[in-house]
Amino acid sequence: MEIKVEQPQFLDKNYNILDFGEINENAEINQKTIQYAIDTISQMGGGHLVLNPGIIECGPIELKSNIDLVIPRNCYLKFVKDHKFYKPEMFNYEGKKAIRCNSPIKIWNCENVAITGDGIIDGCGFYWRPCKDWKINVKEKEAREKISTFYVKTKESMIWYPTESSYLGSLKGIDNITLEESDQYWDLFRPVLISIYKSNKVLLKDITSSNSPAWNIHPLFSTNLTFDSIKVKNEYSAQNGDGIDIESCKNVLVFNSVFEVGDDGICIKSGKNREARLIKGPSENIYIHDNLVYHAHGGIVIGSEMSRGVKNVFVSNNSFIGTDVGIRFKSAIGRGGVVEDIHLDNIYMSDIKEEAIIFDLGYSLYKMDHENSDDVEAIDNDDIPYFQNITMSNMVSNGSKVFLKIRGINPLTVKNIHIENVSFKSKEFLDLNNCSNVRLKNVYNNEDILIEDNIYNK
Repeated sequence: MEIKVEQPQFLDKNYNILDFGEINENAEINQKTIQYAIDTISQMGGGHLVLNPGIIECGPIELKSNIDLVIPRNCYLKFVKDHKFYKPEMFNYEGKKAIRCNSPIKIWNCENVAITGDGIIDGCGFYWRPCKDWKINVKEKEAREKISTFYVKTKESMIWYPTESSYLGSLKGIDNITLEESDQYWDLFRPVLISIYKSNKVLLKDITSSNSPAWNIHPLFSTNLTFDSIKVKNEYSAQNGDGIDIESCKNVLVFNSVFEVGDDGICIKSGKNREARLIKGPSENIYIHDNLVYHAHGGIVIGSEMSRGVKNVFVSNNSFIGTDVGIRFKSAIGRGGVVEDIHLDNIYMSDIKEEAIIFDLGYSLYKMDHENSDDVEAIDNDDIPYFQNITMSNMVSNGSKVFLKIRGINPLTVKNIHIENVSFKSKEFLDLNNCSNVRLKNVYNNEDILIEDNIYNK
């Protein structure tokens, strides 16, 4: 499948970071040197800014148009957590306006930008994130005992909080804190590691993005994005530690990449609820191919924030190994929006903990998502999400609890799902509720023909 994505172009000029100032053990000095180099080179028309090998501790930086930031092999760019670097601001997170700290790397309102090279970007997320006790091993528990201010028993689990400010902020409630008072609880508002916003022709190639405070990579309202041969890594315990969240973007390639994260692996979103639907901006024209996802909540995920719609997505030649769910569609009442024209081909899944394929339109509690009423009859039609015209073919799923699970809101909310040429092993085959025109053709279980051609309306 061909989706045309324009690539950034740069002047054939290489600049060494040491020509612009000192790089030493001081994160603030390093931040100023790198930012000065970015600003200067951009003003001169752009080019390739090459960092030096070694450990570079740094404060947050903002890329500018026509800059290729080259992080070479053996360069470890580490964004240290320090209150002087991070101030809460109004932005967008999980599909709606929200207070967040500024990101370690910002690419905002830019054109022709790249981050390339075989080096590592580290967001110091270990020092930002709360952590559920049951998700961490003995080694990590010992490390957290050295840095954590609190270890708190809640109704759900034991939670580690890295600082007193993040703990006190959680008690107050993140949605109950105003921007004016947010600085008291600054590290409760964890940033995404690489934030791409309203930018065009952006390339991330060969880099490793790791240890993010929240999501690793978040492109929003951007076009012509290429993610080529990147590696995205978080611990299994990384709360909200998604790999990449493509939100309301157009013309996107993700390929030859590896994800091993604490939440969803490769995720497509488009805003949340009525607030999002006031602005047009579906995620569309996306080609995701030849990737490998290890542990993650889902290998390929669409939703649950999909209120502006998602369409024209092609996913091929991907492998999901040990993810909680393989192929995951999720939404809820209140979201609205339509997900359609999604095509998956040549997908290989092994040791999936739960469902190989799931459509879950009850992903969040109703009261959390619908803003006006507890009366289901009062829901506007625009608040109902739809998933339709979705094809999946030539797939192997070697081990899951359930092969296909569907939980729609009514039979029209999940419709026209065509699954063909599949071999699978699972404890349970189908768990269908509120769906229509779900067609399974040439679906095999342990090499025995199970379904030759059948249509389900449940």
